[in-house]
Amino acid sequence: MSLDMETNSYGGGFATPPVDAANAFRAAMNAMARPGSLQDISGAEPPVGISAAAGCLLLTLCDPETGVYLAPDVDSPALRTWLAFHTGAPFVAADRADFALGSWQALMPLEQYRIGTSEYPDRSTTLIVELEGFAAANASLSGPGIKDSTDFALPDSAACQGNAKHFPLGVDFFFTSGGQLAALPRSTTILAKD
Repeated sequence: MSLDMETNSYGGGFATPPVDAANAFRAAMNAMARPGSLQDISGAEPPVGISAAAGCLLLTLCDPETGVYLAPDVDSPALRTWLAFHTGAPFVAADRADFALGSWQALMPLEQYRIGTSEYPDRSTTLIVELEGFAAANASLSGPGIKDSTDFALPDSAACQGNAKHFPLGVDFFFTSGGQLAALPRSTTILAKD
């Protein structure tokens, strides 16, 4: 491993961990509480290949008890080293993941992830979906945390609608790009726009 790769793999964590982690956690919870709303999130500098927002989420939500699946498009020795060093999270197959990271296409199909059980609906996977940017809205979201409705751009409205039909089971989503994130919990009702 080169010195630059090693420095990037072990650096780039939160500069002031208690403050940065608290701010990132607040942004993540605000995103889940207000589906489809964009939240700013910062404080981490992950290795090349993932956004700052995704890096902040991983540092905030992962620990030695949370299994992480890295889709092929983001999986790299540098990211594995960085994540292991900063969180201790183990790397697992998609069907055992608590969190999964990658682009929409690389994370598919949704059926490979845990959706919880009737006794433990929280034992499901949360997908961190990397986007090139937040595009023009193609869906209308409604449900808990949304006054009336809000418009949002989903990578695949039909797949997200299929997931929502499993409620209270199903996966949850964070969408990340640059230093921003949005969330789509499984409780959200999705109406595709023409």
